[in-house]
Amino acid sequence: MVRAGFRMLVESQDDLTVVGEAGDGGEALERLAVTGADVVLMDVRMPRMDGVEATRRLLERPDPPRVLVLTTFDLDEYAFAAIRAGASAFLLKDATPPELLGAIRSVHAGDAVVAPSTTRRLLDHFAALPDPERRPSPDARLDTLTDREAEVLGLIAQGLSNTEIAERLVVAETTVKTHVGRLLAKTGSRDRVQLVVLAYESGLADR
Repeated sequence: MVRAGFRMLVESQDDLTVVGEAGDGGEALERLAVTGADVVLMDVRMPRMDGVEATRRLLERPDPPRVLVLTTFDLDEYAFAAIRAGASAFLLKDATPPELLGAIRSVHAGDAVVAPSTTRRLLDHFAALPDPERRPSPDARLDTLTDREAEVLGLIAQGLSNTEIAERLVVAETTVKTHVGRLLAKTGSRDRVQLVVLAYESGLADR
């Protein structure tokens, strides 16, 4: 029923088309092996193969689609794992139709962080989970950053958009975009989500 609702919503848009559906991660990989797609909506909890493993395997393929993970706050740690596996963004399952459609378009356009405020809340929740293995670890990639780039990375990890970062630093938004581009290049990150993960895993977001 959930997939049927998503299909009806997506198909109602002139610029979006559903090319396939799957009931679990294994079936999704099988279908995507023969059917091209630009964006995949991936649930994290599925039978046979969950969304985390499916995302990891999918993104190991040449020229893979971008993955948007669907989650609830009760499963934040799974969403985080999927993002670490390479997902471009996530969205709460109770998102409104405009939010879901906007997220699909944003991910297709290359904007990885669909909802910065939600990113912050999800990662705050994940960081608060009691697990000694989730302590920050040094990352040599941060040594290559200028002070300003490190500051921008910290603000990205707080869930701020480019516009909000520009306002906070009192600079032009184009300047922020330049810093973000340099951060992606210097750290070898694919998108903003990977920058957020880097900041949290290295402890930069807690400074």
